[in-house]
Amino acid sequence: MNNNILSLIRAGMGSMSKGQKRISEYILLHYEKAAYMTASKLGEAAGVSESTVVRFASELGFEGYPEFLYALRESVRSMLTSVQRIEMTDEMIGDDDVLERTLSADMARIKSTIECNKTEDFDKTLDTIVGARKIYIAGAGTSSMLADMLSHNLTLVFDKVVHVDSSSESTVLEQLLRIGEGDVLIAITFPRYSKRIVKGVSFAKNHGAEIIGITDGMGSPIVGLSDRLLFAKSDMASFVDSLVAPLSLINALIVGISRKKKDELAETFAKLESVWDEYEIYNKETDNV
Repeated sequence: MNNNILSLIRAGMGSMSKGQKRISEYILLHYEKAAYMTASKLGEAAGVSESTVVRFASELGFEGYPEFLYALRESVRSMLTSVQRIEMTDEMIGDDDVLERTLSADMARIKSTIECNKTEDFDKTLDTIVGARKIYIAGAGTSSMLADMLSHNLTLVFDKVVHVDSSSESTVLEQLLRIGEGDVLIAITFPRYSKRIVKGVSFAKNHGAEIIGITDGMGSPIVGLSDRLLFAKSDMASFVDSLVAPLSLINALIVGISRKKKDELAETFAKLESVWDEYEIYNKETDNV
């Protein structure tokens, strides 16, 4: 199935019925709204029946309208501007309880993330990271927060971690200058995908490094460049995407690596605890009594 549903729709318009063309025209003009409409709402907006919309999805090769709608959302999400996202958030939530709706959606995203990652792939990813000569970690925009967390924690486990500063395209490439065979680049990118990260991945790949991609789905631009892939669902929450599921995946990586390196980690934290005590970094519990 073509990951770019809009291109698929454009390509098939020549052989469509009059009703299907109306649906296509509406989607191409108002993709940001269509991606969050029920079949009946889309039919009403395009001036056709709900059954015509369902048949339209089937004609495009989908098992049903829900599968089509999911694919459409995945295709257009990276195209939405921040203003469009804010408008769509209001339409999706309406008068519902924001707290309950948002947290329930995040729980669903975590469940979906579990389902789309195989334990075998996850375990091989852990082995790749542990066995790497040097570990580069890169993420831009909101994904930089995920890269920060992973880098901070892996630095406590290894002395071979390089946190790539993604403030500019040239900065990314400069820090990857010495990357090569035996090294691993963990590239983290979610919509809207950063060109800086994509170019950094391409550079690292061309220089013999192994690429671990952490992203949202097969439509991501780093999929074809990655040797190993882990997926996390990050559907639209407002003007930004929810990073709850990606953060949970990052947590799982940290836990998995810490279990493989538990002896070295225990030694590191024993030294850290001594330093923290000597320099009074943290308050003692008794200080608050």
